[in-house]
Amino acid sequence: MATEVEQRHDNAGSGLGEARDRIAAPGPPKARRRWGLFAAMVLVVCLGALGNVWLHAATTSATQVVAARSTIQRGALITAEDLMSVRVEVDPTVHTVPAADLGSMVGKRAALDVAAGSLLTPESVVEVNVPADGYSLVGVGVAQAMMPGTQLLAGDEIRLVAATADPAVAAAATSADPVSIAAVVVSTRAGTDPTVAGSQTIITVQVPTTDAARLAALASTGKVAVVLDSRDR
Repeated sequence: MATEVEQRHDNAGSGLGEARDRIAAPGPPKARRRWGLFAAMVLVVCLGALGNVWLHAATTSATQVVAARSTIQRGALITAEDLMSVRVEVDPTVHTVPAADLGSMVGKRAALDVAAGSLLTPESVVEVNVPADGYSLVGVGVAQAMMPGTQLLAGDEIRLVAATADPAVAAAATSADPVSIAAVVVSTRAGTDPTVAGSQTIITVQVPTTDAARLAALASTGKVAVVLDSRDR
């Protein structure tokens, strides 16, 4: 009898122990997603980025202005290809041309030599009609040997002198002043006419209208030399 009671006691104790074990050993807790914290972190990062952008914009004075893409010679007609827009920090005391006004510079004449990469100012250009009233433009083809050794620039003051290959005429010219006409260079370009022998440069010059016909007749002979008198600007 005692043995049966002890056995039941042992069985009850065993069941109680199993129940205690089940209670004392719960399963692993489920991870909770903290969406609020994640959203707050994203918001802080975004606000920091926006703050940096605002600070950069507030502390810089960079602006879009007009600059020369290539060297522009004084007196040359300005084209859209000569200009570009650049973003730079400019002192408020410097008179620049806003990039929005780039188109207004096209078609004007350069008032001075402008180096490539230089910023343009309103004083860099002038509105001058070429030819001016009372003047005419004449194109003159000049052989390379009759040109100065330096490149002619727009605005150069030159003389176009009648030349000849006849020794007798050349000898006579020493005792009398040869025919010459003063002119101002407007532009130059290499000749492309295949029927003309030798290398020629086509010089477009501005002369008083009263001299235009005489210069055209001189140019038609193909015997013209160029004298560069002065480059003082």
